[in-house]
Amino acid sequence: MTEDLSPAERYAAARKRAAEQATALADFREMYDFGLDPFQIEACTALEAGKGVLVAAPTGSGKTIVGEFAVHLALQQGKKCFYTTPIKALSNQKYQDLAKRYGADKVGLLTGDNSVNSDAPVVVMTTEVLRNMLYAGSQALINLGYVVMDEVHYLSDRFRGAVWEEVIIHLQESVTLVSLSATVSNAEEFGDWLDTVRGDTEVIVSEHRPVPLFQHVLAGRRMYDLFEEGEGSKKAVNPDLTRMARMEASRPSYQDRRRGRNMREADRERERRQRSRIWTPGRPEVIERLDNEGLLPAITFIFSRAACEAAVQQCLYAGLRLNDEEARIKVREIVEERTASIPDEDLHVLGYYEWLEGLERGIAAHHAGMLPTFKEVVEELFVRGLVKAVFATETLALGINMPARSVVLEKLVKWNGEQHADITPGEYTQLTGRAGRRGIDVEGHAVVLWQRGFSPEHLAGLAGTRTYPLKSSFKPSYNMAVNLVEQFGRHRSRELLETSFAQFQADKSVVGISRQVQKNEEGLEGYKESMTCHLGDFDEYARLRRELKDRETDLAKQGAAQRRAQAAAALEKLKPGDVIHVPTGKFAGLALVLDPGLPAGRSNGHRGFEHHDGPRPLVLTAERQVKRLASIDFPVPVEALERMRIPKSFNPRSPQSRRDLASALRTKAGHIVPDRQKKGRAAAADDREIARLRTELRAHPCHGCAEREDHARWAERYHRLRRDTAQLERRIEGRTNTIARTFDRIVKLLTEMDYLRGDEVTEHGKRLARLYGELDLLASECLRDGVWEGLSPAELAACVSALVFEARVGDDALAPKLPAGKAKAALGEMVRIWGRLDALEEEFRINQAEGVGQREPDLGFAWAVYQWASGKGLDEVLREAEMPAGDFVRWCKQVIDVLGQISAAAPGGSSVARNARKAVDEVLRGVVAYSSVQ
Repeated sequence: MTEDLSPAERYAAARKRAAEQATALADFREMYDFGLDPFQIEACTALEAGKGVLVAAPTGSGKTIVGEFAVHLALQQGKKCFYTTPIKALSNQKYQDLAKRYGADKVGLLTGDNSVNSDAPVVVMTTEVLRNMLYAGSQALINLGYVVMDEVHYLSDRFRGAVWEEVIIHLQESVTLVSLSATVSNAEEFGDWLDTVRGDTEVIVSEHRPVPLFQHVLAGRRMYDLFEEGEGSKKAVNPDLTRMARMEASRPSYQDRRRGRNMREADRERERRQRSRIWTPGRPEVIERLDNEGLLPAITFIFSRAACEAAVQQCLYAGLRLNDEEARIKVREIVEERTASIPDEDLHVLGYYEWLEGLERGIAAHHAGMLPTFKEVVEELFVRGLVKAVFATETLALGINMPARSVVLEKLVKWNGEQHADITPGEYTQLTGRAGRRGIDVEGHAVVLWQRGFSPEHLAGLAGTRTYPLKSSFKPSYNMAVNLVEQFGRHRSRELLETSFAQFQADKSVVGISRQVQKNEEGLEGYKESMTCHLGDFDEYARLRRELKDRETDLAKQGAAQRRAQAAAALEKLKPGDVIHVPTGKFAGLALVLDPGLPAGRSNGHRGFEHHDGPRPLVLTAERQVKRLASIDFPVPVEALERMRIPKSFNPRSPQSRRDLASALRTKAGHIVPDRQKKGRAAAADDREIARLRTELRAHPCHGCAEREDHARWAERYHRLRRDTAQLERRIEGRTNTIARTFDRIVKLLTEMDYLRGDEVTEHGKRLARLYGELDLLASECLRDGVWEGLSPAELAACVSALVFEARVGDDALAPKLPAGKAKAALGEMVRIWGRLDALEEEFRINQAEGVGQREPDLGFAWAVYQWASGKGLDEVLREAEMPAGDFVRWCKQVIDVLGQISAAAPGGSSVARNARKAVDEVLRGVVAYSSVQ
């Protein structure tokens, strides 16, 4: 209260208020009808003082206010501001928000698909667009004052993360950087790096959620709180949940119950009561329960696209209706307005009417396989409160502004591309961060469904942990190398790369490893003393023992390698129609060879699916499964037991077709018993080196020591610790200047291929500098060798698809269908060029496993994009491609993006540049052309 202040204190407070009112922040605050949080004020004050800022705060806490203040400052100072986002949908959303606030004349949009008012003082763009501008030395960078990097934690992304670091490193020093991140556990470390490369940077970390989040578990008919109510920061897990988990774990399995038929009636009754309380509720049941509790709107995260669609259908079949008649009419109006440009015949193919029925009832799916227009409609309706239940994959958690009152997680396990793995605390925080709408909800709710084997303690660990470290995924690429050398020369480029966050983290990690090396060296001294023998040099005796063991191991490996080679040679002789017996593995037993799957270059007169790690035959098992086997399934040579004719009409995707052929297989060869392999004499029995080592060992003085085995144990520990220490020393050496060393290897390869000559970038190099993407060097080599000359626009689109497409599933299928004629020949030539590049990368030690280098081109989308560019209808193309509309549109847009790069990079007079532009027009039609900017 001011009455309690002295006159001097009142005067000082009045001066402070007057100073605050004279700032840009005071003007900015008047634009909002709510007060700013302390972390927002702190960040905006630092920005106005000319500092860069890193703001790390939970999802939904209002970080973007700081980014909008940077826009406000830029407009006030007569400078430009670029607002970057990781995904196009988020760019579109931010463009709409800023255009509404500042006027469409002052705000522009630049993504791979759209260019709107790109000369405006404020431009929203994807991060890749800004990176490309920096390398091209674009005029748009003149008078750039501020860059906002929304969702900057994306630099951890192993596929695209490097782009964020490239932008941060290459922006001019005069540009103020505003970095907005989710809550990360090493924000201070990231801030230290920003301070190093960008100058004075203030780190503002806020753990406070503006809307408190409550955690629940839904089991059967009851919703349990995850934590007990109580004081203090350390929360205890609800004992009811712990008791239920213990009860379920002790419940006898079906087999146990079969064995214990004489179980007492009382035990049976208790088990029935337990089962009646604990079960996983169905999806419609969950939504109904949330609706009754007043916890809608809700996002249910299901880590499968098909399951999201199935969930909507289940709710429709259950008769669930979350909208009244007025809301239903409003939904139909909005949907019809947003989809007016889509032809009626396409609407039918896209499942429009089923989708609309769900929307009218207030229920929808949201995933990457949906048409972008459909996804945007779902987002708009959800924000307006006209869709109240959304079933989504985790892509929804990536920045799109779709807050809900509740978030439901069906499972705490998801497929990560290689295996089913537990979600991390960071992922859990990101997903549940959507719960609780600021200014609408008093509290948010995260609900996890009870599953068999559920652990309340594991969930409490996820909910209570904030470990989400930001790890750099930065790796130099071919395109980056030529662009850097052209701008800065080799030496300066190398220095720039050493300033990356990746190198910064690597250098910091070396300190801990060095300490471990010192500890190990002290331990080695103690072990050496303990293994000392009074009869002789025990170190020498231990060396003889190790040599003997190593020799025996080597011989065993050689024998195994010889057996593998014999097995591979036998596999190479297989032909389609051979009946074989798979000796081991999950698919052991009778099988029919459909495709030998021979390695590249060994066609055996048959054009099979090419592999580079030995034959991988595609077989039909007697149990009707079509699988591509690996060499591990054939530890011993295999030979054809019989021959069968494979009908031309056989379709491996048809269950009936598989059933008929498997039945014929069992009839033809089911009675044949394969010969058993005889074991040969071990190579170690006749090895002279082993005989010599055994003789020396017995003759050594220490061999007669009574404490020999005791000394040997200490010697083994000494040897193991010495080996570990050497490994740590190699890690220290390996982590020092790692990025620069990779860059050196890339530069050597590019010099060998005449893309670089010292600090000079050749004509070929300048072409490569305009090609961005995973297969940049392959695209450049195709242009250089004229592989695409003479192709029609549709054929060129088919070839370019191999540079961008990556199948979501493995290779358990036949070779993809390809366009005939010139396109097929060009695609084959692309694979051959990739093989040449792959060999060169191996020679120059450029390792794909480390994220550097060229992956094999994937031909799986060539036929679909060829058909589409040739004018075929959407129904026909999607049916043959067996691909969701959203995936088809996304891949088409990526093909268009690369076609645009190729038209700019190809020599001016060539047919490739002309046909690339035509191909863009032919692919950019129908569903692909529907603009995502309303």
